[in-house]
Amino acid sequence: MKWKEILIRYGELSLKGRNRNHFVRKLRTNIKNAMVDLKSVQLRAERDRMFLIADDEADMKEAIERLPHIFGIQSFSPVAMCDADLDAIKQKALEVIGTEETAGKTFKVEIKRADKTFPYVTGELQKAIGGHVLHHFPELVVQMKKPDIMLLVDIRKEGAFLTSKVYKGAGGMPVGSNGHSLLMLSGGIDSPVAGYLLMKRGVSIDAVHFASPPYTSELAKRKVMDLTEMLCSFGASVRLHVIPFTELQQAIVQQVPDNLTMTSTRRVMLQIADLVREEIGALALVTGESLGQVASQTLESLTAINEVTATPILRPLIAMDKLDIIELSQQIGTYDISIRPYEDCCTIFTPSNPKTKPKLERVLHFESFFDFQPLIEEAVKNREVIEVWQQQEKDNFEDLL
Repeated sequence: MKWKEILIRYGELSLKGRNRNHFVRKLRTNIKNAMVDLKSVQLRAERDRMFLIADDEADMKEAIERLPHIFGIQSFSPVAMCDADLDAIKQKALEVIGTEETAGKTFKVEIKRADKTFPYVTGELQKAIGGHVLHHFPELVVQMKKPDIMLLVDIRKEGAFLTSKVYKGAGGMPVGSNGHSLLMLSGGIDSPVAGYLLMKRGVSIDAVHFASPPYTSELAKRKVMDLTEMLCSFGASVRLHVIPFTELQQAIVQQVPDNLTMTSTRRVMLQIADLVREEIGALALVTGESLGQVASQTLESLTAINEVTATPILRPLIAMDKLDIIELSQQIGTYDISIRPYEDCCTIFTPSNPKTKPKLERVLHFESFFDFQPLIEEAVKNREVIEVWQQQEKDNFEDLL
């Protein structure tokens, strides 16, 4: 038997009350986004679940690979459908079990009878279907707790749905259901993980990256674009704003003492990011900072850096250990990209002995001798904006909608 439908179950969406339709629409759009290049895929949404239909076997296999990355999905299963008739269900159960390796395996039948008018109670259905399966697969052994094969039968008015596979989803909320923010994406390990965690809570993101050619290369930019595309795999497009930062960085090095350049650099970056945020209508800035990890991430440093803006700064990694961040980056697929040996602008002018407890008044004193504002505005104006989509298939996505 070839699977042609996937049943998609919602996660936190069941708790959203009157806003439920908004969340379901976002999830539907995000699934379409992720499946944009799979030509045979169609999507049908119902109140408490969705069905993804694919006539092509390769498309079905690829869809199963992609669905675990899409936020808002609790779980999903390839399903076989038949009439809500006991004989039809028993026959379809044989087809579903036939997709499994049954030698030496245990199994159980679990019934969900959403249609209470169906003329058999749960216990009767378990015995009838289980007995039919055992008759045709005598090598199987019934086991009620933690069986190797769980045959799930969901009986509804429109028919019965059977499966033996349940895949775990990403959970969380659909990207775009909880506002929009701007991620400061350096190209290192931390910031992509921060973006991932915000997207899991339903926040759609743009990303801003600072480039300082000729000190940073096109390969460093390519790395950031690849990280951005990886973030797109979680169900939404991401615009990448590449800021020309060379002139500003050189001005900071010339005007500010060496041990304070890191603080001033972060302050200027934050001002630029805030202007971009305001222009695109985002509600917050997102960073990959973890408390105490480096000199610029002590409480004193963060206080001095934050002074340039009243915009909320979201730091989802603030209390995480570096090893935990690395482990999560490996899980989501960004780690191997992040460790490519191409420097970003934050590392090329790193002072040998940066202040870990910078005094804001001293930073303000040295910055007062140079007017950074014109260069900040020019950098924002001259930025490169790149629309990044998973698989770079924007046109196909528009056709699918």
